[in-house]
Amino acid sequence: MKVLLVTDSRDWHASRMEEAYAARKSEVVRLDLKACHFSTASPTGLDLPGFPSPPDFVQVRTMSAGSFEATTKRLGVLHALDRVGVRVVNAPRAIEACVDKSMTSFLIARAGIPTPSTWTLESFEHARALVRRESEHGPLVLKPLFGAQGKGLRLLRSMDDLPKPEEVSGVYYLQRFEPIDAEDFRDFRVFVVGGNVVAAMMRRAPTWITNVKRGGEPLAVPRDETLETLALAAAHAVGAEIAGVDIILGREGPRVLEVNSMPAWSGLQKVAGADIAGAIADHVLSGIQCERHR
Repeated sequence: MKVLLVTDSRDWHASRMEEAYAARKSEVVRLDLKACHFSTASPTGLDLPGFPSPPDFVQVRTMSAGSFEATTKRLGVLHALDRVGVRVVNAPRAIEACVDKSMTSFLIARAGIPTPSTWTLESFEHARALVRRESEHGPLVLKPLFGAQGKGLRLLRSMDDLPKPEEVSGVYYLQRFEPIDAEDFRDFRVFVVGGNVVAAMMRRAPTWITNVKRGGEPLAVPRDETLETLALAAAHAVGAEIAGVDIILGREGPRVLEVNSMPAWSGLQKVAGADIAGAIADHVLSGIQCERHR
């Protein structure tokens, strides 16, 4: 089997995936999507370095940042691979749903999954009016619409905390801040692969941003049926076969905060007993799509 591993770097995660596929006697070629092109002169309509014929499987580990046009083209390559019959994990539609946090929130809420109240606006005046109204009930979290690893998060307690449109690319994604009854800050990352929870951890931090890359401490946790059920439902709602689901235990119960379709797991692997890269490789190579994703 020949696997195209989509990644913009040969980081720890890419190395673990290469090892996992090699252990399963599969050849891996790493490519950044910016090196993959459309070519209607080729039989498939695509030009993929290292692939005279289409790969057997594609795993999307990371996508490099780029302009709207570049991102559209890169996602187009994934759509094209799917169209010519190549198994792509995660599917491009799932990646699109998770890259855009507003769509993630929309799909989670539509599925009836508990999640903090969320608003996405383009008008500075409307955003100010919203923050003025909603801050009476507690602070809001401002997140980049396209962002990861806790970068660019802001806690808004009043409309005076709202940044200018040029600081947020003209879009305000605002989510109700979920307080918890604890001295520190904590939430949970649940890792889903192929309709199964393979690992989970608590992330604990002295500040409200708990991402491991931002200083959060990963801690092992026992299996929790409630958290696992929520995580599986959230992954299904966005159509993701591989997903890192962030859940917080607020004062009103558990809430799904986000679903990441290209989740990192180095921190999680430190406290998890499962071989996460191996579980991903097994699922990708199985060639079996869960019916719920069809």
